[in-house]
Amino acid sequence: MLPPFNIGSHYSQCYTKFLAALALLVFLGKTNSILSRWVANNWTSSDAWQPEREIAIVTGGSNGIGKQIATDLAVAGVRVIILDIHKPSSLPKNDHFYHADVTSSDGIRGIGKRIRAEYGGPTVLINNAGVGYPGSILEKPEIKIRRTFEINTISHFLLVREFLPAMVRQNHGHVVTIASMASFVVAGNMVEYACSKASALAFHEGLSQELKFYYNAPKVRTIVIHPIWVRTEMIKPLDLENSFQQTVLAPEMVSQAVVRQVITQKSGQVILPQSHISFSAVRALPSWLQEKVRNIASQTLKTVRE
Repeated sequence: MLPPFNIGSHYSQCYTKFLAALALLVFLGKTNSILSRWVANNWTSSDAWQPEREIAIVTGGSNGIGKQIATDLAVAGVRVIILDIHKPSSLPKNDHFYHADVTSSDGIRGIGKRIRAEYGGPTVLINNAGVGYPGSILEKPEIKIRRTFEINTISHFLLVREFLPAMVRQNHGHVVTIASMASFVVAGNMVEYACSKASALAFHEGLSQELKFYYNAPKVRTIVIHPIWVRTEMIKPLDLENSFQQTVLAPEMVSQAVVRQVITQKSGQVILPQSHISFSAVRALPSWLQEKVRNIASQTLKTVRE
């Protein structure tokens, strides 16, 4: 004769184990988040945030994401300096505009002197300026390939070389890199753009290491932002196509993420939207699965652009 089986007790034990496993996952998730935050911030806390002492440079701040960031920072009480080749249609209070070619080291050097003379040393640098041109490797003009790298990658080096030394001396500041989801997944027809954004990610990571080990400035924060498609002039032709069904963010969402990191003085990496965080792990997948992801991205673009 079989021993009696208590179904209620069995389910109770399963439920208890489930709750214990769930609690463990929550604990591990929070622990991971805390460790990531403290490691990214070099195990140091920042001084109290004082917006009136902050001066933020926003490249490409006359339209799109940059314009929204400049507006939101100004509302937060930060003095903002926009560097762009295009004059903004309007300037909020606390915002100032300088006509600038971010690919010119001489031009940046001259503007840097003017900014320091008029306002003091910038404490926040937001490398936002970016371009992207549709077209395959064989059909794209060389001048557009070079310009993509000059604006999306090389300008980061030039601007940091001009404005970082003062931050290092004060051990206070923030460098924001606007990268892209394309840092992780490259699709055909936008190869040089993806390359430039992968370079921007590498720049952010390398800068973080140099601040820690070469410049002894652990309180100079660095953050890299990886948005998926954003509703700007750059993707307007795609966005107008009914067949384009990808997630498209408003510039406000990207700006909110940037401003939040600046105000809370946090380093790290932000994926937008957060539901797409798995994209950052694509290169950890088996090769065949990586290729499948890239195939889907490429086929989507090809279908829309045809």
